[in-house]
Amino acid sequence: MKYLRILFATSSNIPRWVIFMIDLGICAFSFVLAVILRHSFNYNDTTFTAIVVVLPVILLIKSVFMMYLRLYSGIIRHTSVQDGINVLYSSIFSSVGLYVISLFYKSFIVKDDLIIPVSVIILDFIISAFFLSAFRVFVKLLYLKVTHKNNGLVLNYVIFGAGEAGIITKRKLEQHKGSNINVVAFFDDDMNMIGKSIEGVRIYNFDKDLNSLNSKYEIENLIISGIELSKNRKQEIVDHCLSNNINVKSVPPVDKWINGELSYNQIKTAKIEDLIHRDIIELDTNAIGKQLNGKIVMVTGAAGSIGSEIVNQLCKFKVKKIIIVDASEEGLYQLEMKITESMHNFNIKNIEIVLADITNLVRMKGIFERFQPDIIYHAAAYKHVPLMENNPTEAIKTNVKGTMILADLSLEYKVDKFVMVSTDKAVNPTNVMGASKRIAEIYVQSLNNYIKETKTSETKFITTRFGNVLGSSGSVIPRFQKQIDVGGPITVTHPEITRYFMTIPEACQLVLEAGNMGKGGEIFIFDMGKSIKIIDLAKKMIRLSGLTLGKDIQIIYTGLRPGEKIHEELLNDQENTVPTHHSKIMIGKVRDYVYENVKLDIHNLLNLYNSQNQTAIVAKMKDIVPEFISQNSPFEHLDNKHELSDITVEKLLGK
Repeated sequence: MKYLRILFATSSNIPRWVIFMIDLGICAFSFVLAVILRHSFNYNDTTFTAIVVVLPVILLIKSVFMMYLRLYSGIIRHTSVQDGINVLYSSIFSSVGLYVISLFYKSFIVKDDLIIPVSVIILDFIISAFFLSAFRVFVKLLYLKVTHKNNGLVLNYVIFGAGEAGIITKRKLEQHKGSNINVVAFFDDDMNMIGKSIEGVRIYNFDKDLNSLNSKYEIENLIISGIELSKNRKQEIVDHCLSNNINVKSVPPVDKWINGELSYNQIKTAKIEDLIHRDIIELDTNAIGKQLNGKIVMVTGAAGSIGSEIVNQLCKFKVKKIIIVDASEEGLYQLEMKITESMHNFNIKNIEIVLADITNLVRMKGIFERFQPDIIYHAAAYKHVPLMENNPTEAIKTNVKGTMILADLSLEYKVDKFVMVSTDKAVNPTNVMGASKRIAEIYVQSLNNYIKETKTSETKFITTRFGNVLGSSGSVIPRFQKQIDVGGPITVTHPEITRYFMTIPEACQLVLEAGNMGKGGEIFIFDMGKSIKIIDLAKKMIRLSGLTLGKDIQIIYTGLRPGEKIHEELLNDQENTVPTHHSKIMIGKVRDYVYENVKLDIHNLLNLYNSQNQTAIVAKMKDIVPEFISQNSPFEHLDNKHELSDITVEKLLGK
């Protein structure tokens, strides 16, 4: 066994001519055996002469086709189905060539009998194809047996999905150097495949057989092999595996394989993002395309998580030009590199990258004047709750003033549609960030109602409202993953805290869909599915990482951050929704505001910026949004109506 290990360790350095000579030896043996069988083992001088005369021709013909199909170039210990197909083709072509030569010999030289009888050619084809294939399979099996016992530790894996991707995954696992992986079972939901075998590995029913197989083999990992599974089914598989202390990994879709081939390094631990309970969102791309094609589209906050994905989605349509606006130089640079490297089907000349602050009226007016946008997706905003709780002046400057400037310029330059990205934190806000976004919503909606009543413009103002997006800047999942990577602890603010989640592409697809269907004045609410308990999310991420809570890593509670809610909402108590033609999008019925009053209130709020009096600013925000009740915040005292009933903003400013 020791010498076999040494041999396999150096087998990749064996010259190809050695494999070629072994194959020729097999071909020579096969032909001799075919001739002997043809003569029923009656060996005589005639038989010997026939072999000696014809054998060089046989080997010449076979060597030509073996070289053409490069049988010698494959690494024998990693033999695949393609190698077997090449052996079959080589044997067929050689047999046809031998028959043609034999027929030529009979027709033009001897004119008596075939130099190689057809029966010998058929026997030679069968025997040579069998032994050439058997040689490769034998070497592969021997290699697997030797390497699996290389260090005495064999890791038992199972694969969910017995299709082509599953088979390729099995081979890649077994071929990986030094892995000592043994695939003991396939699982599949196709009942017609249950009980069958692939490459000697049986296919089982996951729900019925996992427990018994785990007891028998002590399974290390289950790999989901790139098959289409619903979120719910993936969740069931992962939950069942984690309860049995089985790690879960996944294989990317075939279109993500490197040059069409799966790499072992692409087999990754299953991502928590893939396990959130959500169905696939179906969009009317034709309708969206009709609205966007040939249009000049501006995206603010384009370097952020939502903005950059909106840009990515827009590149799939035939837009005339995309104006990318952001105040982050580094963010714009990274986005430009991403577009240049990945958007091969989109003309980079149709993209304008603009470094600008949306609160700078002169700068934004110049951008509108230069590019004359038809549609605006407004994603620029400050969104981090604790930071805005400590910096309310900046929250109103960017989230309120910036939105107001963009909305007013959209009227002035006759923009067709203005789509604002808002947040669920604007509902019954408990923090400055949510309140600032709610004020922006109120301004946009009241402005739309005003121009409808006065018929002064055709611009349609639309608001979209949704919860947390997975993987965005500051999102809980990337933070948890970083904490897990360094060994913890994982920090959770409160044991009962819950959040709605959706992926960034889902959120942006729904923004485009809402923008397409909007007639102006709507606040579109997205179906966020069920709210998820953050502590459950943390525990599942720990288990997916192969760690044990309380042993390998700890969870600690840090307390609610300033302005943070335990449970988020999508509508306040006085609101309800009406359905749209899209099952995942609803229209929130919110109370109307008088534009002149809203405009005056917001101007008064923005005038407080220069005072830098945070208390006065938050007090005015509460005046505009009465449902804004601070939680875990230094501004909670402003909600004490009994004590502050006679306090005005002017008094807070000392006037």
